[in-house]
Amino acid sequence: MNNKTEIETLDSVDHILGEEYEHQPVPMAARRSTFSVTTVWIGFPMIITGAMTGSILVLGMGFTSALWAMVIGNLIMFAYVGALGLLGTNRGMNFALLASIVFGRKGYVFASGLLSTLLLGWYAVQTGITGALISSAYDLNYVAMTIIAGLLYIGITFVGVHGLHLVGLVSVPLFVILGGWVVFDAASATSWQAILAYPGNNGAATMSMGVGLTVVIALFIDAGTVSADFNRWAKDGRASLIATFSAFPFANLIAMLVGGIMTAALAVPNANPFGADNMFGYINGKQVAFLSALAFVFLYLNLGSVCAHCLYNAATGWSRIFHTRMRVMAVILGAIGIAVAAGNVWAFFIQWLSLLGILVPPIGAIILVDQYLARKNAEIDRDWRPTAFIAWIIGSAVAVIVEFYLPHFSTAISAALAGGIAYAALSLRASPERATA
Repeated sequence: MNNKTEIETLDSVDHILGEEYEHQPVPMAARRSTFSVTTVWIGFPMIITGAMTGSILVLGMGFTSALWAMVIGNLIMFAYVGALGLLGTNRGMNFALLASIVFGRKGYVFASGLLSTLLLGWYAVQTGITGALISSAYDLNYVAMTIIAGLLYIGITFVGVHGLHLVGLVSVPLFVILGGWVVFDAASATSWQAILAYPGNNGAATMSMGVGLTVVIALFIDAGTVSADFNRWAKDGRASLIATFSAFPFANLIAMLVGGIMTAALAVPNANPFGADNMFGYINGKQVAFLSALAFVFLYLNLGSVCAHCLYNAATGWSRIFHTRMRVMAVILGAIGIAVAAGNVWAFFIQWLSLLGILVPPIGAIILVDQYLARKNAEIDRDWRPTAFIAWIIGSAVAVIVEFYLPHFSTAISAALAGGIAYAALSLRASPERATA
């Protein structure tokens, strides 16, 4: 197939499924309804991985402290993601285009490439978790289940933003029904007073509030930073904020509470949320045929939602870098992610969160300071903007210090504050002529 034929084929696919506007702002005529953008966002964090994270927090902090970490962390995420999302809505730009303004038309490759690669990693992690849970619960081949999951998720992503909307319509109600049942069924074996008083794994809280906040924030800090990829489809700021709120704090907090309440209610010593001690394992543990069948479908659809979102973000970012279409990159990156997932990469979940907490938050903070304070309505006007990179390095360096020498503080919050403050200071020191350098 020659290049002309390939282009004509892609044009035909875009005509049928819809243009994704990888390289230009989304025009107002193509914007989607508030309901559509909200279903895209709400289906992202309301997932079993969020419930697992809630379990980890409750095991490490005790229920009450973990609840505070969940609430505070999600409110911080709403402010951070909401502000970045508004930039995407107001200008119609995806993250790669916004990053081109702040880091330069060539420099953006480092910020967008990093985030797109991390999101591809998340796709691989969640696909691996799907295969592992299905394999252990139903005694099926791990590699086969992982490949099936990955291909399904590529298919959802290939449809585009409308595919994310559709999978959210199905996965969210399923999570609410099954998650609600798990919570009240588990809680019926104890009392709500005992749940609130749960002290942590083996009666000892070992996780500080700072670490807890980092876990909450880092779970979606990468996707939250590229929120413009989704919010550029909103018609106005009100719709953008409603959609963001549906994810943070609403959906993400619900998911974490499902896992946290279940863990505190059961109080299993040395519980393993990534093994059998999660809501999926709890449902299958009832050994009821229709529940097990429903759990099977639920897991594929639920993790399919987060995987498709991550792959969409990754493909959108890399499509701009390689000057191609989102759907082409979705297939290529999806295949790479499947191969990585088959190697059990999901097992490095905690280390992944730590990496995100160090590298990602300064990027979003720098974009916020630049677009809201230093250079409102700036355009892509040069290849490189060194001040943005200097501030990014400072933010990440501070985060490394916090990670290794001040572990009771939040790495993610420290990284964002340091990067944002550094960029503001560098912008103030610059002369009017150099402010855009």
